[in-house]
Amino acid sequence: MIYLARHGRTPYNHEGRFQGLGDVPLDETGLRQAQELAEHAAGRGLVALWASPLRRARQTAEAVAAATGLEIRFDDRLVETDTGDWTDRSFEEVRAEDPEAFDAWLNGDPAFAFPGGESFQQQGDRVMAAIAEIEQGPQPALVVCHGLTARLALARRRGEPGPDPNPLPNGALVPLDGDPSDATQVEAPPSATDTRAS
Repeated sequence: MIYLARHGRTPYNHEGRFQGLGDVPLDETGLRQAQELAEHAAGRGLVALWASPLRRARQTAEAVAAATGLEIRFDDRLVETDTGDWTDRSFEEVRAEDPEAFDAWLNGDPAFAFPGGESFQQQGDRVMAAIAEIEQGPQPALVVCHGLTARLALARRRGEPGPDPNPLPNGALVPLDGDPSDATQVEAPPSATDTRAS
């Protein structure tokens, strides 16, 4: 069994800003979410812990590692989408400048690519290559990653090309083979925040 967890909230999540590959730290709420996630994860009998090396995922995984005693295995293929020219920009600014592209991103159009960055196709390919390797190792395993990373893995697992349409709250945990539209399968911490920016 593989579980996916989205990192805790960051200032960019709170502000509605594209983070991409930026090394944005967790905010106070995000640190609390990481602790709550760690408490939930500690009862799952995990034997492996994987994470994106980006700071927000690393901080979240460190909380899980402290609660479980597991060593974190970092994998660059689990990082968030390279948001290219949109990195550091607010949703409102991008929507005003290019409403068609913004809607394609928001709606998870499988053909979407960030201007100057990565496409959902490219990200999905690298994420699933990492998942395939994780599946060959010890389980149950937890993968601490990002919103689009998790949504692409969930969709690809079902044979769908684009990201899963259901946003995953910051600090939430869901089984890789689960259905994020089913609230009983998404374990969100008490302080969960539902944000699009990953």
